Order: sequence, then C-alpha cells, then structure tokens
Amino acid sequence: MSTAPSSAPDPAGHTALRPDPAGDTALRPDPALAPRLDLVEDLHGHRVADPYRWLEDVADPRTQAWVATQDAHATQVLSGLPAREAFAARLRGLVRSGAVGIPVWRAGRAFSTRRDPGQEHAVLRVREAVGTQRVLVDPMALDAAGTTTLDAWSPSWEGTRLAYQVSVGGDEESLLHVLDVATGELLDGPVDRCRYSPVAWLPGGEELFYVRRLAPDQVPAGEEQFHRRVYRHRVGADPSSDVLVHGEGLDPTNYYGVRTSSDGRWLVVSASAGTAPRDDVWLADLHGDGVLRPLQTGVDAQTSAWVARDGRLWLFTDRDAPRGRLAVADPTDPTTWEPAAWTEVVPEAGAAVLSDVALVDGADGTLQVLAVHAVDATDRLSLWAADGTGRRTDVAVPPGSIAGVSAPPEGGTTAWVGFTDHATPPSVLRWDATDPAVLVDAERAPVAGDVPDVVVTETHATSADGTPVHLFVVAQAGAPDRPRPAVLYGYGGFNVSLTPAYSAQTLAWVAAGGVWAVANLRGGSEHGEEWHRAGMRERKQNVFDDFAAAGEHLVAQGWTTHDQLGVFGGSNGGLLVGTTTTQRPDLAAAVVCSAPLLDMVRYELFGLGRTWNDEYGTAADPEELGWLLGYSPYHHVVEGTAYPAVLFTTFESDTRVDPLHARKLAAALQHATSSGAPVVLRREVAVGHGARAVSRTVELAADQLAFLAAATGLSVETPAG
Repeated sequence: MSTAPSSAPDPAGHTALRPDPAGDTALRPDPALAPRLDLVEDLHGHRVADPYRWLEDVADPRTQAWVATQDAHATQVLSGLPAREAFAARLRGLVRSGAVGIPVWRAGRAFSTRRDPGQEHAVLRVREAVGTQRVLVDPMALDAAGTTTLDAWSPSWEGTRLAYQVSVGGDEESLLHVLDVATGELLDGPVDRCRYSPVAWLPGGEELFYVRRLAPDQVPAGEEQFHRRVYRHRVGADPSSDVLVHGEGLDPTNYYGVRTSSDGRWLVVSASAGTAPRDDVWLADLHGDGVLRPLQTGVDAQTSAWVARDGRLWLFTDRDAPRGRLAVADPTDPTTWEPAAWTEVVPEAGAAVLSDVALVDGADGTLQVLAVHAVDATDRLSLWAADGTGRRTDVAVPPGSIAGVSAPPEGGTTAWVGFTDHATPPSVLRWDATDPAVLVDAERAPVAGDVPDVVVTETHATSADGTPVHLFVVAQAGAPDRPRPAVLYGYGGFNVSLTPAYSAQTLAWVAAGGVWAVANLRGGSEHGEEWHRAGMRERKQNVFDDFAAAGEHLVAQGWTTHDQLGVFGGSNGGLLVGTTTTQRPDLAAAVVCSAPLLDMVRYELFGLGRTWNDEYGTAADPEELGWLLGYSPYHHVVEGTAYPAVLFTTFESDTRVDPLHARKLAAALQHATSSGAPVVLRREVAVGHGARAVSRTVELAADQLAFLAAATGLSVETPAG
C-alpha cells in the first residue's frame, strides 16, 4: 500500500501522498511531535497508558500551542492539494441541488422545509389551503453569518401556532420559540435548555408539553447535559412556572418523548436511558385523573405509542419482533395493554424491517395503514387494512429510500412520501387512495450542477464469522472496468441504517472516475434490532470485521486495490475508521476520520458520552473495560507501524463528541507512524456535530475528497463552467 508522501506529480498530474525515493516531500515539515507523558494507570487490573492526557484540556497553553502547529500543518497540506479546487467547484454545483421536506398537515395548512439552489439553509414555510405560501423561519434571516440552525419544529393541532427550536454556532442547545402562524409574531421564547426536546400540543394552542433540562445549579457538576424533565407549559408564561409532569427521581441520562392525541384527552410519555435500545412508556387520560400509568416498563424493547383519530392506542414496537410490527389496543382498558391482548395490524416480516407507518383513508372510507419496510437497506411501501385483516396492496416505489410518510391527522385519502436515492435530492411523492398502487410527483427538489449518470451495484462481502455484509457500490456509468480509486464508507452503530441517499460528496468522487461504496454493517438497523445488537457492547468487534471484509471484497472483486482504497467515517463511523487504522493499517491508503470517538476508556467523561454506555459498555465495569480496551484506537497505536495517510476533521463547538479524541490519536499516530504518510488534524470553529451552512459543507468536503484523491491516485479535472 501507499506509505510515504511525495511532492512529485504522477503522470495524471496530481500530487500523491506516496513514497518518494529521495525521502523528501513538499508536505513536510511535519508538525512538532507532542510531548508524551509517562502516565500509566491501573484500571481494574489493566495497565493503561495515556501519554497525551494533557491534550484533553483545550485551555492548557501547551494544548493551544500544539493545536496552532496542527492548524499550520493542515493548511499547508490541504491547500497544496491540486484536486481541492476542482472538487470544490464540482461540489458547489452538486450541493446547489435543493432539498424538500415532507409536509406536516394541520387543519388544511401544510408545513414543510425547502432549500433552493443558492440557499445556505433550508427555510420552514407554510402553504395555506388556498395555495399561497409563506416563509415562517429562515435561519439566514436570524443570523446572516449562517451559524444558526433550525433544529426542530412542531405546529399546533389547529395549525395556528408553531413551536420551533434553533441553536447557534453548532452547540445544538436548542432555544425554543413559539410564533403566530398568521402574523409571524413571536409569542414565546427563547426558552433555553431544550436540546432534544419533543413538543406535544394541547388543542387550542395555548398549552404544550415539552422537555427541558434542569438548571446547571440544580445538578451535580459535570452533569449539566443530563437531568431532563417533562413539563406542561402555557405559551407566554415564565418557564419557571411550568408544571412538572414526569422525570423526577428517574435515570438522569433519560431522553423523553411526549405525544398527545388531537382531542387532547391522551398523553403518552416515553423514556430511554441515553441511547439504550429499550424504553419505558406511560399513558395518561387528561380528561380523567391525568395520572401517568405504565404501559411498558422494565422491558428490553422499544415501543412507540399514540392514540389516533379512531380512538385506539397504536403501538409500533420491536417487542417480541426485532424487525418491528404494528398493533392496537384500547387506551381505556389497561387489560389490553399487554402484548398478548394486542390486535396485530402489520405483523413482523421475515426479511423486511418495518420503519414507518401512516394512517390513511381508503377509497371505500375504511381506515388503512401505509407501511414502510426495508430489505437490504432499500425501502418498500405497502397498504394494510387497519382492522388487522392483512395487506391490501404493494405500492410501486423506485429503488431508494423513503424518508417518511405523512398524512393529515384528521384523515384523508392522500399521503405524502419523502424519497431520495443516490442521484435524486430529497423530494416528495404523493399517494392517493384512488390509485393505491402508485406514487406520483408532489414536489421534486431542484437539481443543479452536473449530476453524473451513476450505476449502483449491490453486492455482499463475507465477514470473519461468515456473516454476509451488504454493500452499495456507486460508479459512473460507462467507466472503465478496472480497479479504480475507491472510498469505503460505514457507520455501524446506534441502530442507524445507511440507505440510498443523495450525496454531493459521493457524486463528486464518482464524477471524477472513482468508486464509492457504502457498507451496511452490524450495529445498524438494516436487518432489525438483532442486527443492531450483533454490533454493540461485547460484540462491537463484529462491526470492524464487517468493514474490513467489505474492503477486502472490493479488492477481490476488482473494484479497487489496497493502494487505491480510502476509508471514511464520522462520529461512531469515526470510531469505525479509527479502529480500522490501528487494527488493519494495511487495508487502505487513506483514512478520513471525522468528529470521532477514539479514546474508549475515557469517552464517558466528555460531551454526551455517558448516554452511550449501553451501546459500547462502561469503563467503570471491569468486564466492560476489557471490551473497550480490546479495540480502543488510541490504546492500540504501535510505534514503528506504517500507518496510512490520515485526515482528522473536528468541530470546536461539537457538544456531542469532544475534539479531544482526534487530538490524542493524531498525536499518537504522528509519533508512531513509520510510513511518512501525513497525519493531519483539520479543526473548524463555530460549527458543531450536526447541521451546517452549505458553504461550510463544500469547504469541508473538498478538503476530505482532495486528501483521499492524493493518497489513492485519483486524478480530478475542474468541471467546465
């Protein structure tokens, strides 16, 4: 594989991060190596070294000085890559393709998001019953710098008021506001500490339920991101007067869900400890005594519950059905709340995973269910009778991803379906009961730039234990049938499914002649909850084995070679490629590791790490510490190893994954590597883990792709125009 960098251009004219016979490179001098501490701790009998502990403290002058050298090195390396401007130009065109969100209907009004070419952020708009349309929330109007993002929104049942949440500078702290839909007048807010807060309205739009963290002075030091509570709030009232509904005395890491019925009678509250794949659910009759009574507690399963317009309690669950099922019960009769008494409407399917449902009216006036199922990460749509008598028909959907299904809560014969695939920006299709087997265009996102004609191949690798691992392989139509520079992307955790989606980054790489592969690893939800659990906790190594098998499969099938392969992942996917770097340094020539978790011994001490210990395990437990030490990338760096070229990208306002992880592993790899390939730390300020302005997306993606191209030998031409 490629090892040492060189400034010598290859015959195609790109600067390669490859061995130079003279041992010199224009990418040097490398940044000064970070000082190493002689720090070794005894943790449950394990001797654990932590030579770069000091880099955890971003305020330490030593850290600041070291980071400054990293910034200079990153600028030198990335600005010197000839492919960077070519990628930026192509990305600007491809990102300019818009995006359309699924409408949420309330009393004849449709609320949805849309981003048009040239816009930095999507705007939230409302379409009136007469067809006129207005913008309600424009993040750029709130902040011309583009650092404010729209996190969430929820219209009242009557569509007269809108609760929305925004955050600034990437901190994802979500300030809650309420506005009058007709006038745009701000009625309430900002209410702080509303990160990850759902909103459930009561009829009339005067009151809502929401979730808010306790004030920092009311919680132990270091736990300011936890301790959520469910409150009942009157619009315009001081939040200090809110009525506490639920959460006192429960797990401080709980995330809560709230839902109300449209008649205001029923309240459902759910709770999950961090990201654990299980929840407790309570139901209250607000027209009765208002007491929350347990619907599901202490059960190792997830259940989403709500009372719909037919008065029945609907239950979307993986309880006794790891691929998901839909059932109903009677909210007024607790004896029907146990699974044995449920009436099943959409049963668990053999190979398909149920991911979404919507209630619609059939042409004959009967209540029916549109159900979304995924098979090998590609979505299907079907229609079912709501009385439990079975499937009515399959609905024709192009191969791709259904982002959700929406129908008016008061009923109707029309529903809206979000759709995307590898070459189609997020758009909306329409279903109608008069022709229930087909979908038609409702609102297509505008396409800008030169979208390449792509061919998507589905294939399967075989993991170390014999498990088949599905891959999407995206290439340009008509490209030569020979090994080419390729990027392998993966995630493998938290029940996240990687389904076909429009990606400017993928298309820019493919348009340049490369191959882009996406692996559906264990730890995701592609095959249901069992697939998720096969890649978490003590079984996390399965994820890394799946990814390595996917890379080997691409080479064995002739798509690429090890010298032409790059791997890419972010967040939990950053852990994936970080572990791949230390476990399989021979697998790929380049690694892009974005917003990663990398020190798995101390991850719980920072950001939201404590909420993930059900996914990974906790270092506080001797056995679970053993799992974590078994793969923690920071603890498996071996001096003298020929590591590939590595680009870390971090975001200083990231309140989920602290950038310290990347700092520590970057320092360790720079010290240890014998290959001469660069290890680069690219920092970005005033942006966080999630949403960002389009222009920032282009700059980041251009750096990442240019780095991969230089290391894998991809030649890139600047697009015409």
